[in-house]
Amino acid sequence: MPAKETSQDTSLSTGKFPPWLAVLAGLTAMGALAIDMYLPSFTAIARDLNVDTNLVQLTLATFLVGLALGQMFYGPLSDRFGRKPPLFFGITLYFICSLLCVFAQNIETLILLRFFQGLGGSAGMVIPRAMVRDRMGAEGSAKAFSMLMLVFGLAPILAPFIGGIMLVVASWRGIFVVLTIFGLLCLVGTRKYLTETVDVHRAEPLHLGRTLRQYWGLLRHKQFMAYVLCGGLVQAGMFAYISGGPFVIIELHGIKPQYFGFVFASNAIGLIAASQVNARLVMKRSAERVLGRVLWLPAGLSLFVALMVAAGLESLPLLLVGFFGFLTSYGFTGPNATAIALKHQGRQAGTAAALMGTLQFGMGVLSGVVMSFWHDGTALPLVSVMAVCGISAFLLYHLVAKHETSVAAPAH
Repeated sequence: MPAKETSQDTSLSTGKFPPWLAVLAGLTAMGALAIDMYLPSFTAIARDLNVDTNLVQLTLATFLVGLALGQMFYGPLSDRFGRKPPLFFGITLYFICSLLCVFAQNIETLILLRFFQGLGGSAGMVIPRAMVRDRMGAEGSAKAFSMLMLVFGLAPILAPFIGGIMLVVASWRGIFVVLTIFGLLCLVGTRKYLTETVDVHRAEPLHLGRTLRQYWGLLRHKQFMAYVLCGGLVQAGMFAYISGGPFVIIELHGIKPQYFGFVFASNAIGLIAASQVNARLVMKRSAERVLGRVLWLPAGLSLFVALMVAAGLESLPLLLVGFFGFLTSYGFTGPNATAIALKHQGRQAGTAAALMGTLQFGMGVLSGVVMSFWHDGTALPLVSVMAVCGISAFLLYHLVAKHETSVAAPAH
């Protein structure tokens, strides 16, 4: 039977990681794995297909386009037809395209397949959020999203490592074999452990006009948008670090490339640890209170680091502490902002999760674009973008979000 809209799953009260949440965690990792695992293979792909590396980079661009576009469709579809049917479709598309990538014989085919692979993988970015909202209350959702951060943090650590191993023992095609197997496991896990959380008999008919009105209504919903943007700004700062961090740490400060992974891993471990601390905090304090208390960290720390760099007092320890603090804070801000934003969305949780995912992903991509254009051979662009993101999130919460929360009414 589908879970009722107002019900709260108590399976997390024991502190264990239930199978259904483990499956949702795996689904949220589909996109990240398909990006991070094959990044080390660009040169090998270019050599094997006899093309320039810049053409191989298009396979990443088309994947990201598919990942962004797909989210806008899966949300409304999951509100109307239930969570599992569109989820099955997305995973199956991801699985098939991953398998076909193994046999791609030219770059044009690989570029096209990567677009549809991203289109399928985007289901894992939207529907798991909606299913958590369906099963859990507001504070329970914050705890569940914190537990999902385990996989969110581990994916960028393990994926390049697995990709590197596959390049040694097989070839770049072996990476897509691993992604194919992962897609199959997601299909099996979804079939075995996930139950439908939407009563489709109560769902309203799917019409383009109504869907567009829903999106417009969400865009005008101050409480929803304030928390979406608040979480998205901190995530955008993290995307800026992922884009510009290697240059600053390796090129400017001389960390050897083989040791950069340890820096990346330490930040991911900090994010994971923070998310698990958050899972316990929100059971005693509200998600709103925890979020408000933590947002000073990315704002204050990034501002301090940016001022020091601008003043010519830059040092590697200063940057590493700043990066670690900012990324660790996302273990608190990400789960809580997501839970609060979806708190009042009721039967349109899928649509709301889709808009949230698209906006936040777009903000992350935008920060990466800014980093690519604002490149002056120093660390100032990176720390400045992170400071703007952190301060904006802090101000948005204190000037808008926390005031709107007290007057927010459930959306219908």
